Amino acid sequence: MNFRLAILGRPNVGKSTLFNRLCGASEAIIHPNPGVTRDRRVGNACLGDLWFEVIDTAGLEEGPNGLIEKHMQEQTRVAIAKSEAVLLLIDAQTGVTTADLHFANELRKTKIPVILIANKCEGTKTRPGFYEAYELGLGEPIGISAEHGDGLIDLYSVISTLIKNNQNVKGIGANFPNVVAENLQQKNDFDNLQIVIVGRPNVGKSTLLNCLLHEERVITGPEPGVTRDSIAVEWNWQKKSIKLIDTAGLRRPSRVTEKIEKLSTSNALRAVRFAHVAILVLDGSVMAERQDLTIANYITEEGRGLIIAVNKWDLVKDPKKDIKILTSRIERSLPQVKDVPIVKLSALNGKGMNSLMPALIKVFAIWNKRLSTGPLNRWLKDVTETYPPPLAKGRRIKLRYITQVKARPPTFVIFSNRPSGLPTSYHRFLINGLRRQFGLRGVPIRLNFRQSKNPFVEKNNQTQ
Repeated sequence: MNFRLAILGRPNVGKSTLFNRLCGASEAIIHPNPGVTRDRRVGNACLGDLWFEVIDTAGLEEGPNGLIEKHMQEQTRVAIAKSEAVLLLIDAQTGVTTADLHFANELRKTKIPVILIANKCEGTKTRPGFYEAYELGLGEPIGISAEHGDGLIDLYSVISTLIKNNQNVKGIGANFPNVVAENLQQKNDFDNLQIVIVGRPNVGKSTLLNCLLHEERVITGPEPGVTRDSIAVEWNWQKKSIKLIDTAGLRRPSRVTEKIEKLSTSNALRAVRFAHVAILVLDGSVMAERQDLTIANYITEEGRGLIIAVNKWDLVKDPKKDIKILTSRIERSLPQVKDVPIVKLSALNGKGMNSLMPALIKVFAIWNKRLSTGPLNRWLKDVTETYPPPLAKGRRIKLRYITQVKARPPTFVIFSNRPSGLPTSYHRFLINGLRRQFGLRGVPIRLNFRQSKNPFVEKNNQTQ
């Protein structure tokens, strides 16, 4: 284990929480009061299948007579000297502060990668401080919640690339992390693609894995519950390095009583969070039950790409009728993801398997898609002129600007004069318009709104 990562940032941004999350134990004391951590702490970290060392550092407390710069330089110098890369954390709830700017200025001078982390982005909400992080000049931030484990898949992708390129890291310069993010999110790099296979018990997940690999890699059987742990298998498909993950069957929580099944369920859900695309396997003889749709909804909430594989299709008696019912159920249950690819197959005899991987690669490419700001704003102008937003308390809502802030999944932010007044129906209308205009079918889309600054108010404040 020779790759070491330092966690830097001002007090109380969540450095120790992230340290504990990566190390899998409460090794560092966490308290809302700043300044609890005073010494550097080194731990063995695990993120998915990555193993590395991580350093928890003391926060930077402001002091008189330039003490902030002195402490910052000393802390940064020691941490960088012992590390191959740096994680700079900011608090996405409070936004960028003077201390964050000081850290960023020093770290831009270093010759090792700097990964910018906007912490405390819980759930699907992106805090205002996430967008302010662009001001630091360290490239695109990664939004995470160290406390809840959200966003770790994006952190995994960057750290994975850094570890694999560790021999070439030194001397590349501070722009290297920007190149990493660009390679990961702008190019459809299908190497290191992680695919998780999920579904209810006894729908044929393990049989599907064996069929893809053309070998009896995992045990299968007619009785449910044969697979208990998540099994990861390295696979070369058309000269592309892919990781396939078979998971235990997911039943409704009310039916899960045994401890071992609870652990199996936890492992399966964790595998979804770290995957890029999920294959949801359905039993064609039963079609989509409520639990199938619950699993699909969980996958899309996690922001993963989704493929629905209807297994045992050779047992379906009325294919046209059943596929129509399935499509209708999916459209009603997953309004946030339109046109989810449905592949009809039989993992037992191999029929229809040739259609699975091409459909999956297409979804992965869309999930990675990056759109230029120009076409986005031309689309926004056309949409708002043809279908203007409704009035809010008698005042017109103006949508001034749109940009894509990240991929995996495609995430956009629109700046508006009155974002809180925009109704949910118009929000959905914009998402559907983005999906149609730019071909973002089959993947979740994140669309956030932010208050735009009023130049007239700023001008008046400056003249006073």
